[in-house]
Amino acid sequence: MSYKIIVLVKQVPDTKNITVDAMKPDGTVNRSALPTIFNPEDLNALEEALKIKDKYGAKITALTMGPPNASEVLRKSLFYGVDDVILLSDRKFAAADTLATSYALSLAIKKIGEFDLIIGGTQAIDGDTAQVGPQTAEKLHINQITFVDKIQKLSDREIVANRTTDYGYETVKAKLPILLTITAEANTPRPFSVKKTLTYKNAISLIEKHDYDEEYLQSNNPNKPFIITTWNHEDIGAEIEQCGLNGSPTQVKQIENIVLEVGESKEIDNSEDGFKLLISELFSEHIIG
Repeated sequence: MSYKIIVLVKQVPDTKNITVDAMKPDGTVNRSALPTIFNPEDLNALEEALKIKDKYGAKITALTMGPPNASEVLRKSLFYGVDDVILLSDRKFAAADTLATSYALSLAIKKIGEFDLIIGGTQAIDGDTAQVGPQTAEKLHINQITFVDKIQKLSDREIVANRTTDYGYETVKAKLPILLTITAEANTPRPFSVKKTLTYKNAISLIEKHDYDEEYLQSNNPNKPFIITTWNHEDIGAEIEQCGLNGSPTQVKQIENIVLEVGESKEIDNSEDGFKLLISELFSEHIIG
């Protein structure tokens, strides 16, 4: 059986390059001050979709929501081997929390149409909430399995997967269609396909289309750029009141910069007494236990 898979991907700030300018006074991320990368666990999600395609056959659509430059993460998705890409981009989507984001994504998925699996990373490194996937499944009224680190079995009607928990793992069986969130431990993402990179290196979104002559884009020229499907809030039938900042009840109450100083660290001897001291302090600070 060939599957229809939608992969949720996100372009995120590179949190390894945090500077003093990384946060705005209102507590939101100053994205313009940070370089961007493909959200790491979304790469694991994409790899899981590609593994299904390799084994069973599949049409994979990558979907993202973001500003026009988020088309970069979709270009990279094409380099890996997805079949189609869709960019949700509109000023009305700006400053969305997980509730507004999942609302827009769910409407876009309904517009895409029939699917068997939706796969995304467990969480993004910018928000770290792990809420968008589950909220999207809830809005679509479909099953979900979160924190998946292994797909054991997949058929035309059901899936069996391992999900990690705080105490080990669970084996879960559920009916399709379903949404999965994938952990970093699930796989090792493959490198770009050189052939697909050459094919899609000039892929552009509809927002960027004004840089090209319309007649050229409609021609049969094999060198013309691949057009990334681009939707705004009207294209997916979204209510403005539920989009972006308007539809985001989450509020940042306070933000505080914490600077760790050398005096706050403690060296533990590599001995039995040292380990006993370490365990004792971890318990006293309620880090464990």
